[in-house]
Amino acid sequence: MLKIILMLIIAYFLGSIPSGVMIGKKFFNVDIRQAGSGNIGTTNTFRVLGPKAGTVVLLMDILKGTLAASQPYLFHMPQVNPLLIGLAAIVGHTFSVFDHFKGGKAVATSAGILLAYNPSFFVIACLVFASLVYLTSMVSVASMTAMVIISIWSLAYHDVILTAVALILTVFIFYRHRENIRRLKNGTENLIPFGYWYHHKKN
Repeated sequence: MLKIILMLIIAYFLGSIPSGVMIGKKFFNVDIRQAGSGNIGTTNTFRVLGPKAGTVVLLMDILKGTLAASQPYLFHMPQVNPLLIGLAAIVGHTFSVFDHFKGGKAVATSAGILLAYNPSFFVIACLVFASLVYLTSMVSVASMTAMVIISIWSLAYHDVILTAVALILTVFIFYRHRENIRRLKNGTENLIPFGYWYHHKKN
């Protein structure tokens, strides 16, 4: 039990690392919390600091989830489900102790947890997400839609915990995107300068 508590604490602190804030301040002298949408995640980093910084933050946020969820393997505790440990990283990413208990929307960190648990499903999830980003030109829509599809797809694995965690994360990610949902209803959601819908609107 003590080891499980320790893994949860480590997972929380890993998730709490504010990648976007660190990269922005260290290399650009910019606090991305004060720019763009104010979010510390990948999308706002891409928007404010550019694709190189955005890619680094994306990889860092995925890695946080992967490391957190890999702890049962590292500590030789196969009886502990990595997904359940990984959820602590989601909490850390969203309510970071290093950022006044604020944080990102947990999409990339959720992907990192899936990478540790089921790499083949991670690849499928990435392909689904990337396709939706291209079609919609909106990361928010792609994130929420992808989570719904992933939750349904998880049923094919006959893994109750995988499906339960996917459903929990779907609800959580919808909650974290509530401002985006309002903008979608108002027709004011930001488009990324890429993809089918962006070029359709532009032309």
